[in-house]
Amino acid sequence: MGLRQSLEIVTLTDPGKVRSHNEDSVTADADAGFVILADGMGGYNAGEVASGIAVAMLADGLRSALNAGIWAQDVGLVLESEIGKTNAAIYQTAQSQPQYAGMGTTLVSALFLDNRVTVAHIGDSRLYRYRQEQFEQVTRDHSLLQEQIDSGMVSKEEARLSANKNLVTRALGVDPTVEAEIHEYGVLPGDVYLLCSDGLNDMVGDEEIELTLNVLGANLELAAQQLVQMANDNGGRDNVSVVLVRILHDFPASRGIFARLAAWLKNRSGVR
Repeated sequence: MGLRQSLEIVTLTDPGKVRSHNEDSVTADADAGFVILADGMGGYNAGEVASGIAVAMLADGLRSALNAGIWAQDVGLVLESEIGKTNAAIYQTAQSQPQYAGMGTTLVSALFLDNRVTVAHIGDSRLYRYRQEQFEQVTRDHSLLQEQIDSGMVSKEEARLSANKNLVTRALGVDPTVEAEIHEYGVLPGDVYLLCSDGLNDMVGDEEIELTLNVLGANLELAAQQLVQMANDNGGRDNVSVVLVRILHDFPASRGIFARLAAWLKNRSGVR
């Protein structure tokens, strides 16, 4: 049995009130225990292509690894490897097809295994955690604005009004290689994790997001709908996507998978 009995997952994506099409992509696999969100960028439909490749390729790679019996301590390495392959695929597509030149995408993913979550992100799509009525941003944006905040050039209050919100310093598929930021955290039953594109947090303040999860958190589907509606009510200037994950029960990993893991690592490394 997968993690479906331990994780409640809701996904929702919307083009917003200004954009004619949706360049965000999301996917979730409750049995495998992962969720992925990508916010594409590029002219015409290139952003949609980039985010679609990112979500599809990474999901396939993670399923293959997990089916082979990947062990918790190696999840970060697997994510790093699969993200690298995905980056190369998007970059090569952009280089070989002129209509996709310069396309790229942000990425945020969460993989739940052995009572832990491994978070990987690139760009300014975010992951938040709501635990015991405490709401916090787990990821740190890879953006010019975040660098200005870190250096003291602007305050967090000034940042909310900045015109530089969407200038990312790291994206998937723009360069031949990219470094994803990957961290692992313990989880507790009752935790709610929110993944979102900047179409949400640019339009809705963290305090309002927290209040929504506090009031509507018992119904994740309703909470997701409300978050998207709030972004649209506040202008909906961008596509908006949300993924909500609630930890229902502990999910310790089976300890009888080391042989399959060793075989999987051996095959991936090319050792015979």
